[in-house]
Amino acid sequence: MKLHEALNIDLKEINREIENLVARDKDVPKNSQLAQGILQLIGSGGKRLRPLMVIVGSRFGRKLPGRRALQLAAAAEFIHAASLIHDDVIDDAEVRRGSPALHVITGVGSAVHIGNYMSARVIELLSKHTGDKNRYVHDLSAVATAQLCLGEYQQLEHAYDYDFTMEQYLEKSRNKTALLMATCLRVGALSSESTTEAASLLYNFGEALGMSFQIQDDLLDFTQSAEVLGKPAGSDLRHGQVTLPVLFALQDPELAPAIRMIGPDSSDAEISHVLGLITRSDALLRAEQVSRDYLDQAAVIIQQLSSYPAHTNLVTLLEYFSARDH
Repeated sequence: MKLHEALNIDLKEINREIENLVARDKDVPKNSQLAQGILQLIGSGGKRLRPLMVIVGSRFGRKLPGRRALQLAAAAEFIHAASLIHDDVIDDAEVRRGSPALHVITGVGSAVHIGNYMSARVIELLSKHTGDKNRYVHDLSAVATAQLCLGEYQQLEHAYDYDFTMEQYLEKSRNKTALLMATCLRVGALSSESTTEAASLLYNFGEALGMSFQIQDDLLDFTQSAEVLGKPAGSDLRHGQVTLPVLFALQDPELAPAIRMIGPDSSDAEISHVLGLITRSDALLRAEQVSRDYLDQAAVIIQQLSSYPAHTNLVTLLEYFSARDH
């Protein structure tokens, strides 16, 4: 059973709302490269985790989830999709979800323009909710304009930086991945008038899930095939991303010299050799344990929200993240 089915969420309804963000913009012709590029990106698939989290969060309020939750869910996916466009351009990644990345199809300039438009479109829509009662919607704007960009910059700034610290890695992962997931649950809850306490707990739950998700992403780069990942295996190391398994492997004095030799001009053979060294070490197990620790934190929060019927949705999310293999 797919995640949206387990959560009893109509994914078609969310997808229609996402497409409406483009279709209802009178300044964008339907047949333009901008509109077609966005619709192609949206139609290429994806798990829709962030929109689903908005809807789950909205089930913790006093009001029944309504149109506002759907709009916020669509905005969350727009923010995420825009970040993927920029991420692929920065990483010079040619494949996304098993198909050519958008910048490969449209050219870098057009892809950057599309990503910028998507971020700006979300901010434009969210800015319409200016009343004090709705101030929580600005949290999504803040993530779109600041935290995600900061996470990408931190990743770019520290490419091939083998003195990258654990603290820096965790901060980057929080900005790049965890904060958007946390914010999705929180704004979903507040959109249906949840208590501040419930919204805060949901935020913490989403942050813990997001941190585990990013670490699992780092691990999959070592353990899964290109066919499963939808991108070349080992691409993080090839692009100089110092992920958690690499950080742990760098603590081994026998592995560190070989890892530190990897740079932008390293051959495929050199990279494959280092990938093998890291895979055969205990670095993956240590990274997996950190991911599990975050999932354990999330499980504790579920117990704190057990008086809400919707806490079973959190159990479903936790089980999904725990079993993730792609």
